[in-house]
Parts: sequence; C-alpha cells; structure tokens
Amino acid sequence: MTDRSFEESPRLKARVAGIFYAVTIVTGAYGLFAGHTNPWGHVANLVAGASYLAVTALLYDLLRPVNNSLSLLAAFFSLVGVAAGDDGFFFFGFYCLLLGFLIYRSSFFPRVIGALMALAGLALLTNATTTLVSPELARSLSRITTVFDGIGEVSLTLWLLVFGVNVPRWQGLANAAGTHRSVPHATAR
Repeated sequence: MTDRSFEESPRLKARVAGIFYAVTIVTGAYGLFAGHTNPWGHVANLVAGASYLAVTALLYDLLRPVNNSLSLLAAFFSLVGVAAGDDGFFFFGFYCLLLGFLIYRSSFFPRVIGALMALAGLALLTNATTTLVSPELARSLSRITTVFDGIGEVSLTLWLLVFGVNVPRWQGLANAAGTHRSVPHATAR
C-alpha cells in the first residue's frame, strides 16, 4: 500500500485512529494507576500523549469535511490538553464536546457515537470545573464523570476499530466540501 492510498482511504485512517485511541486508553489508564513516581507510569503517560497526538491528527483529517474550522478548533484543544498533561482535562472536555458535535453532524458515523462523545466532553468539563470549585464534590462526582467519559471514548474507539467510517458518505461530504482529492486510477492497456 502506498502513502497515497493511505491519504485517500478514510476507513484505513479511521482504523489507525482506533488503534492509536486504544493505545491511548490502555497506556493512559496504566499511567494513571501506576502514578508519577513509577518510571513505567511516566513512560505510559508519554506513550499515551504521543498516541493521542496521532488520534488528534487523524480525526482532524476525517472530520474536516463536516466543518473544517470546528475540526481545527477541536484539534487545537486536544493539542493544548496534551501539552498541559494532568491539567489538560478541561481542554480534553472541549475536544470531546466538539468531536461529539462533528460526529453527530457527520453522515459517516452513527449519531449515537457523537452523542456519547458529547456526554464524555461534558463529563470531563464537569470534573475539571468542580475540581476548581470544590475538590470534595469533584471526588464524589469523579466515578460518574469517569463512566460517562469512558463510555463515550471507548465507544468511539471500538467503532473506529471495527467499522471505520461509511466511505461513500465520507467521500460525498468530502467532495462537496472540497477537502478530498480523487486518486486517478490506472487504465488497463
């Protein structure tokens, strides 16, 4: 497979994004539970951050046909969240909320995945905000917000891995938005 065919294959991009998202979830969870004093926990957090950068780039490209400006804004929030590290949940909340909106508006992902991602974003924003206002309340709500975040992000990850995107719908939207280049096919001689 050539680099050009990867550029032009939204299903392959979606599945690669799903792989990186799965790596992010697994290594991020390990890093969270291992703690910062454990050197393997630190390595896991670095891998999670690098994987999330790949997810961000791939989802930006996949969601550009829906709304290029919002997809770019979402990517910005994700990049700031990765750079902020443990303090980045506020930015990840906006990222997930925007992703949810873009996925919901797309015709190539199920709307329920978009709704679940929007709920994940609201959960992350709730957790980040209550942590600032009332750490006790944040601890009380953290199990609930973690469940909503987990359901949204794991659902998207599984969808990306198993189904990818609806390619004809993605291509139709990309062509209409002018964000897709057609690959010329070789003619038989």
